Amino acid sequence: MGTEEIVRAAGVTRGALYHQFRDKAGLFAAVAEEVEAEIAERIAAGVADAAADPVAALQAGAGLFLEACAEPEVERIILLDAPAVLGWEAWRDLAGRYGLGLVQFALQSAMDAGAILRQPVVPLAHALIGALDECALYVARAEDPPAARQECAAIFNQILTSLTATS
Repeated sequence: MGTEEIVRAAGVTRGALYHQFRDKAGLFAAVAEEVEAEIAERIAAGVADAAADPVAALQAGAGLFLEACAEPEVERIILLDAPAVLGWEAWRDLAGRYGLGLVQFALQSAMDAGAILRQPVVPLAHALIGALDECALYVARAEDPPAARQECAAIFNQILTSLTATS
């Protein structure tokens, strides 16, 4: 989409657009940031009921993430365009400010509750986020996205179960 289409759709002038954003990449970064924030808010609200069971909260959060990424606009902005437009490091930084923080908090809570075996939280959170990102990309490319999402959620749940203190 060109800047003329953007300003027309937004109902602003090109000058107003460039007053707020240096260029289209800056505009895209703001959009991607907003989408990441919305996903994080949706996940946080969606797992509030499962807070008493930290493993269930992690499972619910993963399911909500996969559902969000199945939405065409989220898939396009966060999974496909963001790494290309922002660059890999900026994309990872953006994801780190939202999803990674949620996962680290949930893992630490689960460890503090004795539901998950104690281990280094940060690398574990990175491993789980990597698995979720790959699952989201897999679902986005699947012939049957709902079935692929169920399969990925089941696999992620098995991974989480393997981390529990009772496994």
